[in-house]
Amino acid sequence: MSSAAPPRPPRSALPLQLAGLALLLLLAVVLGTGLGSVMVPPGEVLGALWRGLSGQELVGNDVIVWQIRLPRVVMGVLVGASLGVCGGAFQGVFRNPLADPYLLGVASGGALGATAVIVGGGPRPLIPAAALLGALGAVTTTLMLAREGRRLPPTRLVLAGVVVGSVLSAISTALLLRGEDRAREVLAYTLGDLGFSGWREVGAVVPYVGLGAGALLLLARALDTLQLGELTARSLGVPVERLRLLVIGAASLATAGAVAYVGIIGFVGLLVPHVVRLAFGAGHRTLLPLSALLGGTLVVLADLLARTTPLSQVGIVTTLLGGPFFLWLLRRTRD
Repeated sequence: MSSAAPPRPPRSALPLQLAGLALLLLLAVVLGTGLGSVMVPPGEVLGALWRGLSGQELVGNDVIVWQIRLPRVVMGVLVGASLGVCGGAFQGVFRNPLADPYLLGVASGGALGATAVIVGGGPRPLIPAAALLGALGAVTTTLMLAREGRRLPPTRLVLAGVVVGSVLSAISTALLLRGEDRAREVLAYTLGDLGFSGWREVGAVVPYVGLGAGALLLLARALDTLQLGELTARSLGVPVERLRLLVIGAASLATAGAVAYVGIIGFVGLLVPHVVRLAFGAGHRTLLPLSALLGGTLVVLADLLARTTPLSQVGIVTTLLGGPFFLWLLRRTRD
């Protein structure tokens, strides 16, 4: 991997980039909330949002907006933002462009923990904690299998992640077969589905995503220094091993929150940081917040496409987008 320092964006560029992507996210939220079996025009959506936020009485289609569609859209924003930030952080800390929560098996581990609780009939508030344990176990196993001395070669890391993810997915399937009465719920979960999201689920996910993604944003400066190389980073006072543990822990926390109630939504953490890097630069102080905004936009729009076409599941849409991108990236990395 290159040891060149990431280019530093002009100081005035980031606020404009944040504003532009925030506007794009707002547009996605309005479209995701307004389009469906009952069409709600953008003006009505914005009016409903204002009345709800200002404490006014809800009228007309406001109930559809606030009780049915908005929780699903907000969950999409949280999940997409979380996966986008985690992907950028994983790629930075491992200095590996192929690293993301899905390919490292973290998402599969989180899904296994959540599946065990669902099939076992456990209380829903237990799902995020079980997902966190599964995610931490999966990423630890992947790193142990991939390590070659002090190095984590890209190919070994991806292969180890694929193996760990496949094994955990097989165990999830075995649990699914044992819990046939909950098969439909778990099958939808494994394919990625925002349809079970309500305000209670959103409230349960917020602490995980907020703490995990917030910690990663605070580590952006250290991640930038790490791109200069481990020896240089150590000489500049960055505790490299502690940084890796912090990033892995925070990313696992955020990923667990992301998959806890909506399942595996693949390739968001791989695709989004690369698009941001190509468009806006590689510095993590830019990459991570912009990946959060673009990730939220991508998942909301992918869910909208899933709801309005036969694709039906948001995870299917992101996989159809991310699969070809991964093959292109793999070829580009090999070259």
